[in-house]
Amino acid sequence: MSGKNFRVQHTGERTNIEGKHVTNKVLLATPDNEYQMMRADLTYVDMPNHLSLHEPSQNIEFVYFPNRGMVSQVVVTKDGRTVEVGVVGSEGYVGAGLAVGLSRSSVREIVQIAGDGFRMIGSALERILQSAPQLQMILARHSGLQGMQVAQTAACNRLHDIQQRLSRWLLMTQDRVNLGMLPITHDFIAMMMGTDRSTVSVAAGILQEKGIIEYVRGAVRVVNRGKLQNSACECYGVIQQFEDDVGLR
Repeated sequence: MSGKNFRVQHTGERTNIEGKHVTNKVLLATPDNEYQMMRADLTYVDMPNHLSLHEPSQNIEFVYFPNRGMVSQVVVTKDGRTVEVGVVGSEGYVGAGLAVGLSRSSVREIVQIAGDGFRMIGSALERILQSAPQLQMILARHSGLQGMQVAQTAACNRLHDIQQRLSRWLLMTQDRVNLGMLPITHDFIAMMMGTDRSTVSVAAGILQEKGIIEYVRGAVRVVNRGKLQNSACECYGVIQQFEDDVGLR
């Protein structure tokens, strides 16, 4: 089944029972009858910067469906070092393990660009999935996408230089938050990429000299997205194709 065939057309504008508007693509792709099963359990939440949604090895208590913002999936080593292995925005959901029968996850899931969305208790989702086959399929496909993204990111971190990786990361971030100005710092990017600030600063400086990005204190503006795509490695295109196949982009 192709991603295009999998998309579901729903009627009207979607809200939760509080009247908060839904723009998360997973929730919008869910058939009307199955969305109605979820609606009463969707609680609107603000998602401020640095909010931890899940810590490694904890039970997955909630799932989150972002409307705006971006969540990073981060591996944390015993000595405190970190590296980002995946990102989730309005195209997906956080807590993907529950859809495939897992109650725990090995990654930290933390809000890195502030936004908002909907939260659901994991046990409620598990109950609803017993009577919602299309939703189960959508969530399982997204879980598969996340696994592919993690694998591709691992290969990218090992095989490609920092300028290519930075370009790929900026493109993926912009795709999820749909902003020209990304509220991120060199320190933050370095932490996500598992490298040091000076290495990121050199790579960002090269991109700025080429007129691809503009760095201002605390933010990066994408000036020329076409050139940024040319600067990225093939991993961005591969991950983009995964997302197109799933039909949630």
